[in-house]
Amino acid sequence: MSSSDRRQFLLLMAALPVAGCGFAPAYGTGEAAYGLQGRVRVDDPSDKNAFDLVQRLEERLSRPEAPRYALSYSITTNAIGVGITPENAITRYNLTGAVDWGLTDTTTGTRLTGGRVNNFTSYSATGSTVAGLAAEQDAALRLMRILADQIVSRLIATSGQWAQE
Repeated sequence: MSSSDRRQFLLLMAALPVAGCGFAPAYGTGEAAYGLQGRVRVDDPSDKNAFDLVQRLEERLSRPEAPRYALSYSITTNAIGVGITPENAITRYNLTGAVDWGLTDTTTGTRLTGGRVNNFTSYSATGSTVAGLAAEQDAALRLMRILADQIVSRLIATSGQWAQE
């Protein structure tokens, strides 16, 4: 058996269990999550964290062309000092964040789904003031991207229960 024949055989064998389980891509044509692309209008951002969250949501769901759904959100963040020197100086922070969100059908005004996602990132506070501020801003951006990805995952996972064409 040649090398390429062996690879094709192994790929075929690896694909068999997936083919038998009813696996279908979430964004496949006709699937519920497919209808989310370009149809979710996220509330306008009011601050930097909200801007970063909305940017990532629109990156994942596309900017709305014909919005059918409205996504509202409320963000809370908190920086907690976790690395403390013997001189009582904080050298590391955990930035925790939570987003309460809800999805509404714009034609009926009915709330379809929602929930709360939360996570954290960390950043170092050692070095210059400028470096500390840059690290804090980067951590906030990473946190908003993580939270937006969690919201999109929940939308995709539950879309079969509420999404309509």
